[in-house]
Amino acid sequence: MVTDSTMHVPLFPLNSIVLPKGRIPLQLFEARYIDMLTRCLKEDRGFVVVLLREGLETDSMAAFYDIGTYVRIIDFQQLDNGMLGITVEGQAKVAVVKCWKAPDGLNVGDIDLLLDEDDGPVPSQFSELPVVLKALLKHPVVNDLDMSVDFADARDVGWRLTELLPIDKQEKQRLLELQDPLERLGRLHALLEALE
Repeated sequence: MVTDSTMHVPLFPLNSIVLPKGRIPLQLFEARYIDMLTRCLKEDRGFVVVLLREGLETDSMAAFYDIGTYVRIIDFQQLDNGMLGITVEGQAKVAVVKCWKAPDGLNVGDIDLLLDEDDGPVPSQFSELPVVLKALLKHPVVNDLDMSVDFADARDVGWRLTELLPIDKQEKQRLLELQDPLERLGRLHALLEALE
């Protein structure tokens, strides 16, 4: 978990998001990220995944959002393409209060933990959302991540749908930033109706 001693953390800008208890596979090939991985494993700490606002994942001047998710590395392996593959799991939502570039080009920041969201049941008016989520989790790529999901918990259902639904990345960021699970479910419900 994040502690006061890990307030300076590496930032990993991506074109996708992850939320607490979610998992995402990453491929590392840039020296700055392989060094970051080595340090994280050696010091038993994680890093923060932030969504790109503009620019590319490989762009050293990319702009990113200041609300993201602190993640821990749960698996890593050498891939057939020569890259290093890792799987990370979200631990907590955080706010990046200050960020800068390290000499090797790695983004680093000071973070504050955001308050935990309230847990609670999925209201009956959103009863189709867990059904949609179960269908999405059957996709082989998602299934391989072996995530445990509580389909009765509004937070879990909202977090996983935010990650998995094919919606605009700015909308995903807005959903990530919400602190009310029921408000998130309401937005997701409206987005699904619009998709249909």
